[in-house]
Amino acid sequence: MAVQVDPNARIERRRRSVPVSRWEAGYLRAVLFADLVIIAVALRVGLLFTDGRLLGQLPGAVAGITGVVLLASMATCRVWEQRILGQGVEEFRRLANAVLATVFLLGLTALATDIGNFRPWVFGVLPATGLCLVTSRYAMRRVLHARRRQGRCMYPVLVAGDLDGVADFIDRTRKESHNGWLVAGVCIPGETNDGPAHEVRGVPVVGGLSDVPALVRDGGYGVVAVAPAAHWTRQRLRELAWELEGSPAELVVAPTLMEVTGPRLHITPVYGLTLLRVSQPTFTGIRWILKSVVDRAAALLGLLVIAPVLFAVAVAIKLNDGGPVLFRQQRIGKGGRAFPMLKFRSMVVDAERRRVELDHVNEGAGLLFKVRTDPRVTRIGSVLRRYSLDELPQLVNVLTGDMSMVGPRPPLPSEAERYGYDARRRLLVKPGLTGLWQVSGRSDLSWEETVSLDLRYVENWSFAMDAVILWKTLGAVLRGRGAY
Repeated sequence: MAVQVDPNARIERRRRSVPVSRWEAGYLRAVLFADLVIIAVALRVGLLFTDGRLLGQLPGAVAGITGVVLLASMATCRVWEQRILGQGVEEFRRLANAVLATVFLLGLTALATDIGNFRPWVFGVLPATGLCLVTSRYAMRRVLHARRRQGRCMYPVLVAGDLDGVADFIDRTRKESHNGWLVAGVCIPGETNDGPAHEVRGVPVVGGLSDVPALVRDGGYGVVAVAPAAHWTRQRLRELAWELEGSPAELVVAPTLMEVTGPRLHITPVYGLTLLRVSQPTFTGIRWILKSVVDRAAALLGLLVIAPVLFAVAVAIKLNDGGPVLFRQQRIGKGGRAFPMLKFRSMVVDAERRRVELDHVNEGAGLLFKVRTDPRVTRIGSVLRRYSLDELPQLVNVLTGDMSMVGPRPPLPSEAERYGYDARRRLLVKPGLTGLWQVSGRSDLSWEETVSLDLRYVENWSFAMDAVILWKTLGAVLRGRGAY
């Protein structure tokens, strides 16, 4: 039966202010203070190189104009909005947009008028200020994420849905605790196959699906997450949204297409219905051409920069056992085309022949072959594998166009032959030197998790995603976790 909602009660709740937790308010103040200090210092440093005169007089006026325009752009781009602080790439995207808007406005002013010398500020001070702002935000985010790994600075979440959907949601939030969602309560239909449930994945069941509004008002939840369930008809979701108006909780609905995100999702109103339109992924066009150009340029630059490291590793391998330095292995790339992938040799020379002897101790998930303490790995090879130095020759594969800097894991021919329909979609793009699998656990991942991460990349690729993965790869490699 539909819940009867008193419209007057809704209006009254809407008038109530939504409280902000102490840690949220403190984090916002810290971010705002750091931004203002960085801008003030940057403007002062800018004045050391120019007096910032306007119309030949008023020393420092250009610095003042630059500061005002930058702050106005930041406010317009909502860089201090509570919900984006410490979350995803949106915070950095807005910050970059604010700095670029300021550069554009002052650059246009410098081009159109001759009332002040804006060039040092446009081409020097503002880019440096933007870099400092991003660095500051990133450092503060690292501190926030460290606290969240300790269970602090979290948003208490109430999840409502069927048993499987709720369990999946809990698993996902626990794997990515840095997002700050802590499932504190669960609402599910009253009966399961095994009778009444008292907890799901260790989280207490606090009520049924119809109890959500009352629990939110009394339970102090910051987020209400709706997982798939037959109960959630269009009308019931509308009524739930009305019931939560003015409450301290944000309502989020987990879509059925869990792995599709970003620019492929569009909200479209049609005949009074709000439809989620999912556009088809594209694997050709100017964006992919640019990706290929950027990949090859980055590979060439990387080979030039790390040439001494490559030489040192090659010498170490040669001195270790006198065998060949490089190991060539057939892998499957885009469209199912085979190519010779290069690696520094980290195993004994006859490793491929001896693999059959280790099939009984295989720890790899699904189609993967992995042995945590593989006796074929040489002494120098264990160090190379721990820090992924054995993968560096694949920069040559990127330069020749067989691989990309970021992409799915390149499979062996024997693995690709046994791919199912879902895993075969990994071959729609070039394999990568690194990827979501590299920054999410590496060899510790299950086969299903590896495929899921690769498909998430294939379905939702963007330049921003590549940049984030490359940045996270550095941390994953330095920690050496999950590599063997």
